Parts: sequence; structure tokens; C-alpha cells
Amino acid sequence: MLLSVPRSRAQSLIVNRTQRAVANRRVFPYLVVVTLVLGVVAGFVITLVDKDEFPTFGDGLWWAIVTLGTVGYGDLVPTNTPGRIVGSTVIVVGVTFIAFLTALVTSSFVAADQKTAAEDEKRRREVSDEDTRQLLRDVLERLAAIEARLDDRPTRE
Repeated sequence: MLLSVPRSRAQSLIVNRTQRAVANRRVFPYLVVVTLVLGVVAGFVITLVDKDEFPTFGDGLWWAIVTLGTVGYGDLVPTNTPGRIVGSTVIVVGVTFIAFLTALVTSSFVAADQKTAAEDEKRRREVSDEDTRQLLRDVLERLAAIEARLDDRPTRE
């Protein structure tokens, strides 16, 4: 038995939007927006905490996007302790974010496909059930016709 964990309103909104995006096959724009927002925030923070290695916001943004994507070219790296803490956080968030998105998108695609398959199976069963009912009606009509013929026959005594 699965335990039901109550969802917050924000979680429900995120789940509903994600499911609609997956159902409409429009997941990519959401992924791009979330990645860019995380990248901009991380790029801004790293330029604040490690000005020596990241003198411009562009450098910080480049490093953040590369790190979030788990590529990590190594052309820019944090050199002080606060920068390394930010870097470690961005790495963990990037890996977790990619794993979470992969799982979420995959499960949403599977759920959408299962729902479609269940609806198709239900329609197939309904058609099959109606065909069976019609065959039974035909058999009953034929049986009634046979019984009527038998009733019309003279009896032997």
C-alpha cells in the first residue's frame, strides 16, 4: 500500500503544469527557462563571491551554465572558499536537477502513454461488449423464432 503524501498548492501547480507540458509535448521550453534561471542566479552569485576568477557577469554565467549541465570545461574555476562552496552547490543542484527532470519527464511520458493505452483498451472493450450484446440479441431472436415454429407445429398424441 502506498502512503499518500499531501501536496502543497505549489507542488500541485508544478505537477499539473508539467503533466500538461508533457501531454502537449512542450517540455523543452520549461527546461530551458528553469536552466537559464538557475544559471543566471548561480552566475550572479559566483561573480559576487569570487571577483578575481569571475570579473564579469558573462564569465559567471558561462561557468554556471557549463557547471549546471555537468560539463565543467575547467576554463573557469572558483579559487576561494566561498566560490568553491557556490561551485559545489551548483554541481549538486545541476546533477540533481538533471536526474529529477529525467525522472519527471520519463514518468510523465510513461503515464501519458499508459493513459492513452487504457483509454484505447476501454474503447476496444466497449466495442467488443456491444458486438457480444448484438450477437446475443441475434441468437435470442433466432431462438424465439425456433420456439415459435415449434409451438405452431401440431402435436402428436
